[in-house]
Amino acid sequence: MRGELVNEHVANENRSQEWDCTDRQNPIRHALVSQDRLLYHPLMDPLMAEFVGTALLVLLGNGVVANVVLKDTKGHAGGWIVITAGWGLAVYVAVVCVGEFSGAHINPAVSLGLALAGKFPWSSFPLFVAAQMAGGLLGSVLVYLFYKVHYDATDDADAKLATFCTAPAIRSTTANLFGEVLGTFVLVFTVLLFAEPTLEAGELSGAVGLGALGALPVGLLVVSIGLSLGGTTGYAINPARDLSPRIAHAVLPISNKRDSDWNYAWIPVFGPMFGGAIAAVIYTVLA
Repeated sequence: MRGELVNEHVANENRSQEWDCTDRQNPIRHALVSQDRLLYHPLMDPLMAEFVGTALLVLLGNGVVANVVLKDTKGHAGGWIVITAGWGLAVYVAVVCVGEFSGAHINPAVSLGLALAGKFPWSSFPLFVAAQMAGGLLGSVLVYLFYKVHYDATDDADAKLATFCTAPAIRSTTANLFGEVLGTFVLVFTVLLFAEPTLEAGELSGAVGLGALGALPVGLLVVSIGLSLGGTTGYAINPARDLSPRIAHAVLPISNKRDSDWNYAWIPVFGPMFGGAIAAVIYTVLA
């Protein structure tokens, strides 16, 4: 099947180039998926891939939060380790599913960092962000539908909000903003520095595709950030996983819900974007 997709991509190269984001002269770049291995598929163009990937990310990521904090679930009170592991695995699943079609940014801060580093075309940036935000919205709605009976059984309005978006452990604008900036810096800077595995045989060498295992480093990176840097703000590090679900929380008919904490909402949006930009600038200087 994969070989057929590659052949179809070559046969339709001229047609695929009408997408600025698949143009070989303006490559999408993900540290784990080189441009020459991006595939063309008529039903999975890069924007659809970002939409699907971000929806999966939020469905599984916010899904593990719902499993831990909502009343009478099988995973109730599972704790922070379960949440961070679940989010890392959510990233892994999303990258596995769409990495070969779009590069699996699934995060506006990553798209911004790659664009600033010259590894992603600016003309595709707003389209990718729109697809990511839409995917985040769908994923959060699916979490609500899946756990609806548990939302109805839960009295804690703060817990319900936590299944959609982040909130700080201690409210401090400076500290909270710094936490999101630094966490996202670590994410984007590490992604930019990921080395593609190579195989050398005498004078011959080349990149080696790891298949599904190629997505594992990103998942482990997110687990590490969650365990080490997630205790202050809940490590949004991705506007599409925080703002879109926060909007969903505001409009969905959730029983006994609280407000959506809009006074805090700008921090997990601007913090990650700023952190991703700083990572790109420092990477460019070092490179």
